[in-house]
Amino acid sequence: MTVTAVETTHVAQHHCGDASIKIFGFWIYILQDLFLFATLFANFAVFSSAYDGGSVGKDFINLPFVIFETFFLLVSSISYGFSIVKMYSNNLKATRFWLQITFVLGAIFVGMELYEFMHLIHEGATPSVSAYWSAFFVLVATHGIHVTGGLIWMACMFVHLSCHGLNADNRVRLICLSLFWHFLDIVWIGVFTVVYLLGAL
Repeated sequence: MTVTAVETTHVAQHHCGDASIKIFGFWIYILQDLFLFATLFANFAVFSSAYDGGSVGKDFINLPFVIFETFFLLVSSISYGFSIVKMYSNNLKATRFWLQITFVLGAIFVGMELYEFMHLIHEGATPSVSAYWSAFFVLVATHGIHVTGGLIWMACMFVHLSCHGLNADNRVRLICLSLFWHFLDIVWIGVFTVVYLLGAL
């Protein structure tokens, strides 16, 4: 094996090890976020019946609207999966296309969530009304802020992909963003079940 080949192999192993460390570190962040949401779910469970004589959650939950909202977020997870598949195929154009679809679907989800918050506040269901509504807004809004952060991350990725293509660093970033996005979908399924579905019943 020539010196050049040895150096190339060493560089490739270095990049592989560096990528593994970054992805492992991101898993630790996901674990920390999991504890955060577990705390918020526990908080909501404790205050799920603490209306303090105010409005009841099921009187304001529009289940068909939330199902439609959930549909957009879950489909965005599928579209991101296609983006990762195209990344592994080294197809930059298709990777960006599916990432754009994911961004649009995620933006629709956030828009619908903001509309829901505005509607609830207009109807008088604000965090100051009762412990229930306080726990509701903290849990749902925390998830929404995370989704918004994911959208900002995607916007940054469009710039990175335009400048550097599917290089090693961008591949790691896309994989970490994939973990983050799918994690948020799983959390939302919990939010939908605990807050909306059981709340409507």
